[in-house]
Amino acid sequence: MAEILTAVILAGGRGERLQPYTGDKPKAMVPVAGRPILFHQLSWLRACGVGRVILACGYRHDVIEAAVGDGSAWGLEVLLSVERTELGRGGALKLALSSSPPCQTFVALNGDLITDLDLRALLREHHRANVLVTIATAPFRSAHGIVLTDRGRITGFEEKPVLPYWISAGIYAMSPEIVDRLPDVGDHEDGLFPELAHRSQLGCFPVTGRWHSIDTIKDVGEVGVSLGAEASVLSL
Repeated sequence: MAEILTAVILAGGRGERLQPYTGDKPKAMVPVAGRPILFHQLSWLRACGVGRVILACGYRHDVIEAAVGDGSAWGLEVLLSVERTELGRGGALKLALSSSPPCQTFVALNGDLITDLDLRALLREHHRANVLVTIATAPFRSAHGIVLTDRGRITGFEEKPVLPYWISAGIYAMSPEIVDRLPDVGDHEDGLFPELAHRSQLGCFPVTGRWHSIDTIKDVGEVGVSLGAEASVLSL
């Protein structure tokens, strides 16, 4: 398959639940396992064949610009799209794509996740399904341990089990026709995606490998330990 030419990273989040880490930087620049989340993403995107990345920025965009530059350190062409007023994720995505509308399927993702998802496989499924958007979906893991019972007796415990549901992994394959349908202001998952689902134009693709969403200070520590353990295994 040809290279995935364009990816858009929604990197304008303030990350209020990650304070004090985000007092002087956007959420995407919070270090996890010694590297900013954004650096993990850029390395992954390049390994997947992405050539150009548009960073949809807002809060403290200067920090991203100073750290990433033109993207040559990753072998990428990196462009910045800066929202001057808060547009929401859908509005930020539309703004990022407005100056250079894509002519082929592109990838969009939230700036607060770390994954090793095979983007080429995601795109293959997107084209096979012939839909406008394909969402990568992750298993829904309970945030709490659960109690197992039987006829009024506790039979055991299970720590944070995977439940029989799926959540959006915040990674999308999008056909170029979708750009004009993105909201000028607002979130694409609130209005546009339910409409696409109603019209059978919204596909899904399961994440089977690593996927971490960095939402809280606790996540920073837990994901950092997980990535460190993975690196140790790979070095053996």
